[in-house]
Amino acid sequence: MRNSNGYRNFIAWQKANFLAHFIYNITQKFPKEELFGLTSQMRRCALSVCANIAEGYSRKTSRDKGNFYHIAIGSLTELEFFIDFAFERKYITQSDYVKVLPIHIETAKVLRGLLKAT
Repeated sequence: MRNSNGYRNFIAWQKANFLAHFIYNITQKFPKEELFGLTSQMRRCALSVCANIAEGYSRKTSRDKGNFYHIAIGSLTELEFFIDFAFERKYITQSDYVKVLPIHIETAKVLRGLLKAT
């Protein structure tokens, strides 16, 4: 049974989840030869951010929580590189790129705030 006051109420998780869905949508347009390469990597990074926020939420100590939030930040930074690389390869359109950047920046800002509050 779901805990109604769980990680889903964290703004950081909500933003990361929105970003993950956005990444899934834009990677659907990538070349098929990237399915097991860049597409897979970007999706894993995006999901890792959400999953590590959720796992951090479930931990008892601030130190444990912080460790998972740090991992989430690392995955978010890795995703930033992949977004830029995909844009440089012209896999991401200018329109999608200018949409995803503010989502990524806001997710990072809120996630860093969550880490700081831990």
